Amino acid sequence: MINLTPWLNAPTWHVAFSGGLDSTVLLHLLAEYARNHASPPLRAIHIHHGLQAAADAWPTHCQAICDNFDVELQVIHVQVSPGASLEQAAREARYAAFRQVLGPGDILFTGQHRDDQAETLLFRLLRGAGLRGLAAMPGQRALGQGSLVRPLLTCSRQHLQDYAQAQGLTWIEDPSNVDTQFARNYLRGEVMPQLQQRWPQASQNFARAAEHLGEALGLLDELAQEDLALARKGAPLAWPGLDSLDLAALLALSPARQRNALQYWLSQRTRLPDTRHWAGWADLRDAGADARPVWRLADGRLVRSHGRICWLSGDWLQQPAGSLAWPDPDGPLRLPGNGCVRLVGAAVPSGLRIAYRQGGEMLEVPGRGRRDLKRLLNEQQVPHFLRSRLPLLYHGECLLAVANLPGLVQADCQLHWQLPTNAQGLS
Repeated sequence: MINLTPWLNAPTWHVAFSGGLDSTVLLHLLAEYARNHASPPLRAIHIHHGLQAAADAWPTHCQAICDNFDVELQVIHVQVSPGASLEQAAREARYAAFRQVLGPGDILFTGQHRDDQAETLLFRLLRGAGLRGLAAMPGQRALGQGSLVRPLLTCSRQHLQDYAQAQGLTWIEDPSNVDTQFARNYLRGEVMPQLQQRWPQASQNFARAAEHLGEALGLLDELAQEDLALARKGAPLAWPGLDSLDLAALLALSPARQRNALQYWLSQRTRLPDTRHWAGWADLRDAGADARPVWRLADGRLVRSHGRICWLSGDWLQQPAGSLAWPDPDGPLRLPGNGCVRLVGAAVPSGLRIAYRQGGEMLEVPGRGRRDLKRLLNEQQVPHFLRSRLPLLYHGECLLAVANLPGLVQADCQLHWQLPTNAQGLS
């Protein structure tokens, strides 16, 4: 039924095991394979969302199945954030837990099948999704440090049920699956049966259409990569690792290509905005040269400064503050929520500290005398969102150096700053 050869070299196989039909069949197939072939260690993960009383009994059922298959089970309890879409919130909590479990190179197998593919296409069509939303669920994608693999996408739900019955498998019937208040359940229980009465191959054809859309998306992704390669050029050397694009390069593209490039770039960092929220891009793009526009998205924000747009998430959304003593300047100093710094150059006195701008700072610049730091940062075209988190090196009350700006030093040393990452916002 499935080909597992591409993943035989993975350190560990994990199975997302809800106890339902799909994941029970998948776990049985993998356990049977592991019993008869050399393969990575196999482990099951059950996510307990705590959304209904019936779910409290499911870990016990899953444990019994795993004991029977001789598979280790890990039960993870998650908190589902309240919001407009309970399904979406539960999914986000579930996948956040999976990302935490996966080690480098690990595989997480999930049980989505061909009917799921068809329902997803129909559901997203009804929501007015674009091509990226309508494209087929991929058979494999990155997840955390490992990969998510969907080996059952060519199998129908009926095929899985026939297999389960032939093997004498038992599974959980989630009572919420018949609640047609949930959009997917309504499509599955009410709409798809009607369509299949009239067009028996409806699910298969929907799934095939999703694959065609996925191919089209692949071509658009290639175009986006070419456009982004130009837009990534010219990043300021003083701020290595800062996620940014050249606005002029994007403006040289048609509006449709701008959106395509940004959708590709943002899809790796955040949940994409719907059509209404794309007005935020126009506002950011078209704001006056002196403006400081911000486009707030689900997992971070886009800002604009000195002709570049920058993605900020994770630590970048919190402002560092206070002063931090540096007892051993021979080694690096980690700054809470703000990367780390190190000193390079001649010996410096003891009693050093790192602090951040408060306003009114002055720096003695060789050959220029005392200068207002604000004016100096303007001269250096330091992005406005960087200024409040720019590490400043002090000896007592004397400002000695500004991070990553070689011309702004008083002592015979340089302060090198490794910027915080946007890792929290990458997906």
